[in-house]
Amino acid sequence: MDEAGSSATGGGFRPGVDSLDEPPNSRIFLVISKYTPESVLRERFSPFGDIQDIWVVRDKHTKESKGIAFVKFARSSQACRAMEEMHGQCLGPNDTKPIKVFIAQSRSSGSHRDVEDEELTRIFVMIPKSYTEEDLREKFKVYGDIEYCSIIKNKVTGESKGLGYVRYLKPSQAAQAIENCDRSFRAILAEPKNKASESSEQDYYSNMRQEALGHEPRVNMFPFEQSEFSSFDKNDSRGQEAISKRLSVVSRVPFTEEQLFSIFDIVPGLEYCEVQRDPYSNYGHGVVQYFNVASAIYAKYKLHGFQYPPGNRIGVSFTDDGSNATDLLRKMATQMVAAQLASVVWNNPSQQQFMQFGGSSGSQLPQIQTDVVLPSCKKKAPPETPVKERLFIVFNPHPLPLDVLEDIFCRFGNLIEVYLVSGKNVGYAKYADRVSANDAIATLHGKILNGVRLKVMLADSPREESNKRQRTY
Repeated sequence: MDEAGSSATGGGFRPGVDSLDEPPNSRIFLVISKYTPESVLRERFSPFGDIQDIWVVRDKHTKESKGIAFVKFARSSQACRAMEEMHGQCLGPNDTKPIKVFIAQSRSSGSHRDVEDEELTRIFVMIPKSYTEEDLREKFKVYGDIEYCSIIKNKVTGESKGLGYVRYLKPSQAAQAIENCDRSFRAILAEPKNKASESSEQDYYSNMRQEALGHEPRVNMFPFEQSEFSSFDKNDSRGQEAISKRLSVVSRVPFTEEQLFSIFDIVPGLEYCEVQRDPYSNYGHGVVQYFNVASAIYAKYKLHGFQYPPGNRIGVSFTDDGSNATDLLRKMATQMVAAQLASVVWNNPSQQQFMQFGGSSGSQLPQIQTDVVLPSCKKKAPPETPVKERLFIVFNPHPLPLDVLEDIFCRFGNLIEVYLVSGKNVGYAKYADRVSANDAIATLHGKILNGVRLKVMLADSPREESNKRQRTY
């Protein structure tokens, strides 16, 4: 906060960096005249509640106000009421331009939020399963005007799940409900419907019911150590973040290794996860690593800002894993191109004899892009050699070209033949030696080559296959 020149000269409590958003939504962001002094801000905003701090954003060189200020209240409902009543008002008789008042951008939200923001008016609660919508309305109407109430029900049986939503007309009313309702309701702000997070909220509370937790969940929506003015910074450094297969995970709520695993195992390719304990805070810290950089990129994109538990957003960022990020990205891009070429060749069998990954000459070996360490090429066994073992191969999302497939499986020695089943994503490899076949399974099963994942396993014997009932369609 280099450009934030504080003007809190009146003494009193000044929140630290970690408590700027404690409780959530307790700060307001003001767009004011550059000539408005702190004394006017304190005079106009103190009627709404206990002000813990006021500070003005100033130019770090000239120390002049930039026309931006923050006011920190002790309670969320106080900040919300200040926003509702002061937004669009003029601070003094000589002011011709009305001020703008928002709930300040937190360390997890992407922007400042206004009076119309659904995030500030809808709450998510745990209720007895016997409650009707009228019961829910009756219990929460004391905090303000309710737009609607809804109870989450089982789609099959129609029974209540013991969870519900209450939507108020004003943010301050929702804040008062969270602050003052019985703690057994475990009220938190609900995510907007278009963020498709209701299922995570429901799962969280359902798990709390089943596990009968004996402690109160710590509801905290603002875990990230971001710049206060990141929304105004044009040179956002996040675009320059180093890419790697390893991710750092931060949460204001501690988590276990099992919880960390359950979240990040949603993305395929998880290699390991580890929880790191910080003896100086209650924050949750963890490290997650994937087998490939593509999975790590996808996990960061999908899970950064994910709420677990609801109301607590986790922060996900790349951390150095000792590899060269440029090489990783180049390899990933090459695999994508190779997979696309393979798809073209497979969909146009007539082109297979002309298409080679290594060039236009049919004498060149096909190029193989993979992280797997493959043996060197070996000669094939003569076609008349007796078959000792057959392998069944499954391709996802499409088969590899036949020349690539032959080049891969001949490297284990004693390969007689490899072939594809027409119109299917499967194929077979015949070996003259069981050891060679087993080496191929151990090396290739579950691996990605040229963008295609292989499943390699022992095939049924021809006799067993002939005993299977024939399909009648």
